[in-house]
Amino acid sequence: MKYVLVTGGVVSRLGKGVTASSIGVLLKACGLRVTSIKIDPYLNTDAGTMSPFEHGEVFVLDDGGEVDLDLGNYERFLDIKLTRDNNITTGKIYQHVIAKERKGDYLGKTVQVVPHITDAIQEWIERVAAIPVDGEEGPADICVIELGGTIGDIESAPFIEALGQFSYRVGTGNFCLVHVSLVPVLNVVGEQKTKPTQHSVRGLRGLGLIPDILACRSTKALEENVKEKLAQFCHVPLESIFTLYDVPNIWHIPLLLKDQKAHLAISKVLNLAGIVKEPSLEEWTSRAELCDNLHVPVRIAVVGKYTGLSDAYLSILKALLHASVACRKKLVVDWVPACDLEKETEKENPNAYKAAWKLLKGVDGVLVPGGFGDRGVEGKILAAKYARENKIPFLGICLGMQVAVIEFARSVLSLLDANSTEFKPDTKHPCIVFMPEGSRTHMGGTMRLGSRKSIFTVKDSKSAKLYGNKSFVDERHRHRYEVNPDMVERLEKAGLSFAAKDETGKRMEIVELPNHPFFIGAQFHPEYKSRPGKASPLFLGLIAASCGELDTVMNPASVHQHLISNCPKSVFVNGTSKKAPNGMADVRYNNGYCNGLHTR
Repeated sequence: MKYVLVTGGVVSRLGKGVTASSIGVLLKACGLRVTSIKIDPYLNTDAGTMSPFEHGEVFVLDDGGEVDLDLGNYERFLDIKLTRDNNITTGKIYQHVIAKERKGDYLGKTVQVVPHITDAIQEWIERVAAIPVDGEEGPADICVIELGGTIGDIESAPFIEALGQFSYRVGTGNFCLVHVSLVPVLNVVGEQKTKPTQHSVRGLRGLGLIPDILACRSTKALEENVKEKLAQFCHVPLESIFTLYDVPNIWHIPLLLKDQKAHLAISKVLNLAGIVKEPSLEEWTSRAELCDNLHVPVRIAVVGKYTGLSDAYLSILKALLHASVACRKKLVVDWVPACDLEKETEKENPNAYKAAWKLLKGVDGVLVPGGFGDRGVEGKILAAKYARENKIPFLGICLGMQVAVIEFARSVLSLLDANSTEFKPDTKHPCIVFMPEGSRTHMGGTMRLGSRKSIFTVKDSKSAKLYGNKSFVDERHRHRYEVNPDMVERLEKAGLSFAAKDETGKRMEIVELPNHPFFIGAQFHPEYKSRPGKASPLFLGLIAASCGELDTVMNPASVHQHLISNCPKSVFVNGTSKKAPNGMADVRYNNGYCNGLHTR
């Protein structure tokens, strides 16, 4: 096993996660099997109890792990399935070590940060790196490790020490350190400044870690004299200094690394020179360039609670992007704060109220994502009502599905008091109730989490067709509340269709309005399994319905005809047009669209 460690310096939020994912893509394109680990130095056991404002969205894995959003980047870029143990936190490590101490495993030793905590970190890395995540047997060839935070953070100290020891433990030729740093440009002089990176590298070396490669974030490509200066003062070879400048979309980052021959630099450090093949990224290239050249817009309103921070809905955004690229449309997201749609806002802040409703009424489709707490819930209910009454394509996810059910009960069944017991425990008409197996005293890890089976009970439903007429699907969940089973029959008689249920038949998984162009709610989170080139079926349905193309993606015969009429006779690769092999023979498709091709 060989390891690539990605660290960050100068400032946070430089894009270490995207860099680590892109390195993985590049190495995978060289024919290597890749796995990933994210280290988060915070004391939380996992990300499950953290506010999205603190750390962005909580990403959920198949095994129910609530993890950092960077693991979502790894899964999307590398098309792998990670486990909860692929996210290491200080809380997990200390919990593990203290549990061993309580059992007496240390045989009377004084338990200390060094060696016990540092050894536990190294053993965890080695154990998890050996777990296959790509569906094949045996361990991967390379593990990409991202260390969260910035070099110099106090909470990172045990991990820095452990990784320094680890580099010697695995030996020369098995460990490569990539340091992501900022090279700012001062507007006053317009000059790229290297001093922040110099200080960052000096701090890194002082902690016992020596960078093999510098990945420099900047607004534009590094000038040659700047690279020479960095090489001289940071003791890194010139050919191992790369620029990660601002690009139209992050799918370009693996291509930037390839163009600068980062794979050769990494291969040299890891003694893989002459073993790995030249990276094949034609499909990735064409998809990135296709995304840049889309011009016909599709406007989607995301009506949520955390609209001030896009990272709170990162997987939602990515799933919308995957679907819009599949439909050859330019995604335009209008963020609508749910609370601004409510009557109270009309009195307190009429301008915000008018602006929110103006946005909502100008979109092609509406998406209400998941969330917790009662702030903005009435606004989400109003958004669902607007979409239902005006035949606007609607997708509700988790809480978004629940508010759609509440709105239907209020408007169609005339149950004006209908609500969720989460928001109004004493409601006379509880449409949404607390799940009996949940905990009311502990929040962390007590929800219905991970991949669960949803069985289609309405075979001719839109959702069933979007999923290829399968009898069931496995999707990831994260919720404490569910549709009240005692109200299902009454809701169905009024016209609401529960198209999929869990294996017991008592838990509602998908809700639809059959007489609506596209009105679907899902209790699960389909965004977590969306991939570039493999868009989530429900997101694809929302985008297609918003473009007036839903029949095309639901009907297999129409899909095939759509492929033949819309697929190019050539692909656009690295700036040149190349004939598609065997005409149409090599065109892949998923959910009815050409995969990663750029019509020329």
